[in-house]
Amino acid sequence: MRAADVIVGCLEAHGVERVYCVPGESYLALLDALFDSSIEVVVCRHESGAGFMAVAEAKLTGKPAVFLVSRGPGATNGSIAIHVAEQDAVPVLLLVGQVSREERGRGAFQEIDYAQFFGGMAKGVFEVSEGGRIGEIVSRSLRLACEGKPGPVIISLPEDVLSDAAGEVIPAPIPVAVAHHSAGDIAMILAMIEAAENPIVVAGAMLRGAKGAAALAQFAEALRVPVAVTWKNQDIFDNASPLYAGHLGFGNPPKHRQVLANADLIIAVGTRLGDVASLNYTFPSATESKQKLIHIYPDGEPIGKVFRADFGLVADPVALLSELALNPKVVSSARESWRSSINDFVKEFQVFKSPEPEDGVDFGRVVVSIAAQSPPNAIITTDAGNMSTWVHRHWIMTPRNTLLGAIAGAMGFGVPAAVAAGLVDDARMAIAFVGDGGTLMTGQELATAMQYGAKTKIVISDNGIYGTIRTYQARLYPNRVSGTDLVNPDFTQWAKSFGALVVSMALGDDVDAKVKEFLSHDGAAVLHVKSSKEALSAFATLSALG
Repeated sequence: MRAADVIVGCLEAHGVERVYCVPGESYLALLDALFDSSIEVVVCRHESGAGFMAVAEAKLTGKPAVFLVSRGPGATNGSIAIHVAEQDAVPVLLLVGQVSREERGRGAFQEIDYAQFFGGMAKGVFEVSEGGRIGEIVSRSLRLACEGKPGPVIISLPEDVLSDAAGEVIPAPIPVAVAHHSAGDIAMILAMIEAAENPIVVAGAMLRGAKGAAALAQFAEALRVPVAVTWKNQDIFDNASPLYAGHLGFGNPPKHRQVLANADLIIAVGTRLGDVASLNYTFPSATESKQKLIHIYPDGEPIGKVFRADFGLVADPVALLSELALNPKVVSSARESWRSSINDFVKEFQVFKSPEPEDGVDFGRVVVSIAAQSPPNAIITTDAGNMSTWVHRHWIMTPRNTLLGAIAGAMGFGVPAAVAAGLVDDARMAIAFVGDGGTLMTGQELATAMQYGAKTKIVISDNGIYGTIRTYQARLYPNRVSGTDLVNPDFTQWAKSFGALVVSMALGDDVDAKVKEFLSHDGAAVLHVKSSKEALSAFATLSALG
């Protein structure tokens, strides 16, 4: 077999069902090897779109996802997804073309040193110098992407290596090492919870999936501990539960922060506790924290790195919570009072109240209507931008939903993520929420949805501004608008040109009726909302900002 054939065999052995790509001459042999394989090749319209689709698939399945790009410009275009995969702790494998071996180091056409370029973002960067080693490198890379803190791995493929003879053996997948806990660890955690008056769980992405969500729910119910979910992970816990303590993200109001600050024990499970999850290093504090901290993560690297952990444990969060949940239910009036003080605020905060703007549709009304009319197991993808704030605040999610968003904050994630979701799990409705800025970054992947039959639903908030940046600008530099206005195309005509159903919504239209028409279409559809600038986000109006 050629090295290219061994790569494909390894991907098949690891259960890879599809790869996303923009084709390039630097890996033609690999495309040829894929021709006879069981792996679907999803051809995308931009390398960032291909990469975002891989990130979304990995988030959705919990397994490594793969994308392919050509050397040079292909690699740089795809690098945004590598950064997202690193920030979001998602297992992604990038196979990238490279100049031939004899050209390496000569500054050849489109040559890049990928170890330098990706070194700060990837868990590993491997360049194949001989075809006979390719099976070992692919298998090792797929293991590395999943082990400990998941993340991206890069394999650089000099174009002449792909045609090397590489033997007849496809290496078996390498088992991923799993962290374990002991009976003593269980006893220590239970003792700290018992000693606390106001404990709270901060739950993160390592609890994604049915098993993780079930373990989290069982633990919280058994020990009556409220649960706050980290940025873009609110689908891992029932947002209608009396134990729900809210979503830790951008824009948490002062009252929410004040209530949370009464905690005396934080149990951080499955989260690295970054700046957003810790409310900008205040919950817990990066200096002297008033809360004790239990930090549980499958990799020791983030434990104690920023926050002093009173008890840090490298363990499988799902297995640990499942065992902790076997303990008898805690009955405590003080614990119930603590739970209630948080949840009462959260329930009130979830209620939608429109500022009744007169310059366009209140996008919050649209989100609330979509949430009410969508299937209970809808997959929700969000792009970066203010339009997602209504989704986070007012969509009462449960673990039957799946929320796919870029924790890294990259614009352009929403549409490709929804396309991937429509391909990976076509039995569920995938709905993307995207602004006018993000739409014109990667919205062309609607063509990919049409090509492969994904029934993706795309909701565009078209208010003619970069809304998040305008929010900060209005706060810091009032009445000095610079660099945030947009002149947009007619998104209705734009979307129609792809062949999708388009429903247009303007001020005065029947929101519920338009949403029903949009969601009921059995195919890809776009809801073009001429939304308000005044109703700038779920937290503020433009005039109130100054």
